[in-house]
Amino acid sequence: MSDAPNDGGVKLVTAFIRPDMLGEVKAALVDVGAPSITVTNVSGRGSQPAKKGQWRGEEYTVDLHSKVKVECYVADIPADEVAEAIVEAAKTGEPGDGKVFVSPVEEAYQIRTGVTGQDAV
Repeated sequence: MSDAPNDGGVKLVTAFIRPDMLGEVKAALVDVGAPSITVTNVSGRGSQPAKKGQWRGEEYTVDLHSKVKVECYVADIPADEVAEAIVEAAKTGEPGDGKVFVSPVEEAYQIRTGVTGQDAV
């Protein structure tokens, strides 16, 4: 079973990327054959520095930056290929490019059919 992608299991690839890189990431995921994605607008902070601004005479600090969270569940495609595709597509070389995480999925259920495991993905 070790010859199967992801050791025969289901993996979750989660990426936090710049919003303007979403088009490139979607295209890269299509190229590797990723079956589906979920995209959420989120805010967060990491190594990207805070920005100071002024509005109506008041100074403010923006330390939470807009990001896009991309989630991709994979069973028959190696998760490392999906993660590498995201990294290559989202990389600008500047602070704030984002991060990619790969996690095991204990179980998956398809609500409509009741199918479980890899077939549910």
